[in-house]
Amino acid sequence: MFSASAVYANDHTVHVGGQGHTHKAEAKGAAQAEMADGEIRKINKNTGKITVKHGEIKSVEMPPMTMVFGVADKAMLEGLKEGDKVKFNVKLEGSNYTVTEIKKAQ
Repeated sequence: MFSASAVYANDHTVHVGGQGHTHKAEAKGAAQAEMADGEIRKINKNTGKITVKHGEIKSVEMPPMTMVFGVADKAMLEGLKEGDKVKFNVKLEGSNYTVTEIKKAQ
């Protein structure tokens, strides 16, 4: 469990389209997390992975990019398809970013 006052530094490099992005993640309570905006690029329901082109994810201090995320529960992917605009929350677990909540944008 993360404390809202705890800060965990993590240099996490993501390679998308040959570019490396490094950013520091800050753990925040779920109640404080503002949902990020994104667009689904790819879904793999078998592996529970989703590729999202997203704006800034403030809860983990991640700049806009396209990235593959695991999901906390594969059932979250039901009803979603490539091209859907979504709002979602991400949690840093070790060195992995996991989508903890996702819904179609209104």
